[in-house]
Amino acid sequence: MLNFTVGPVMCSDEVLAVGGEQVPYFRTAEFSELMFENEKFILQYAKAPEGSKAVFMTNSSTGSMEAVVMNCFTEKDKVLVIDGGSFGHRFVEICEIHEIPHTVLKLNHGQKLSKERLYEYDGQGFTGLLVNIDETSTAVLYDSEMIGEFCRKNKLFYVCDCVSAFLADPFDMEHCSADVMITGSQKALACPPGISVIVLAPRAVERVKNRKVRSMYFDLANALKNMERGQTPFTPAVGILRQINARLKEIEALGGADAEVSRVAAQAEDFREKIKDLPFEFVSESPANGVTSVHPLHADAYEIFLTLKDQYGIWICPNGGDMKNTIFRVGHIGHLSHEDNTTLINALKDMQKRGLF
Repeated sequence: MLNFTVGPVMCSDEVLAVGGEQVPYFRTAEFSELMFENEKFILQYAKAPEGSKAVFMTNSSTGSMEAVVMNCFTEKDKVLVIDGGSFGHRFVEICEIHEIPHTVLKLNHGQKLSKERLYEYDGQGFTGLLVNIDETSTAVLYDSEMIGEFCRKNKLFYVCDCVSAFLADPFDMEHCSADVMITGSQKALACPPGISVIVLAPRAVERVKNRKVRSMYFDLANALKNMERGQTPFTPAVGILRQINARLKEIEALGGADAEVSRVAAQAEDFREKIKDLPFEFVSESPANGVTSVHPLHADAYEIFLTLKDQYGIWICPNGGDMKNTIFRVGHIGHLSHEDNTTLINALKDMQKRGLF
């Protein structure tokens, strides 16, 4: 199968090879050194400010979204949530579950967040802001610098879900003043799913250490304490953490984070140019590098997904909910090439020739 989804994505041969090895015991000095190395690279690639810390959670990125809300906000907060799709709405749901007072800034599918719209909420007593920098369901990239400026002006605690943006779109944690960044192993890190990474800037570290959270597994203060010795509180996904180590070194050898972002951007540009002659339209007003959101003009989006999977051996990314039949997505992260783009385009052209759209 050729995989154009946005997670899990295609892995390199080096990462796959590590996945085929026996999983070692992890309460050792050797594994601690690997974890310290993972943290060093993650902080470097996130451009995190000095004094930042990273914790590695064995759960999906939604688990880390929930952990951050639980550990960083209380019923005394007033949080602004950017909701432009499925993943922004997930932050809304988490705030509702944990009874965090919040206001929703709702955007239409594909709509970018303008400065004018954001500043409608200026000076209204908010204490925090939650945003998915790449709203993966619609492939919209929000301006992390603009939002950071708003947060600085209003003294907000700034949480960035960069699950699909990290290593795919430009992101400078220190420059945009983000307090928290979240990402996952199965996106541009191009490893199997199972690990999510939370990067905490110094202000977030202090907040977490001083917060008593009613959770055993999602207690980030405990995770930070264990990471001081290169360990996790509970048994982690050891094999995936070893694959992440291989992938982080692979990125370094290929030129680092900026080079990886440029590679993903080129992959996206190549696909978007090649698909222009087909009867589709792009959805996003502010497209992310990692994924393209496509609306078929004369066909059912989910049927296109099924046909490519079942008849051509190609995975694209379907949508759910009210976008299921109108929007499909094509990812540009992972071990993909321009030639792979051509293979997908040729399959779509063949479907058109067969009268399927």
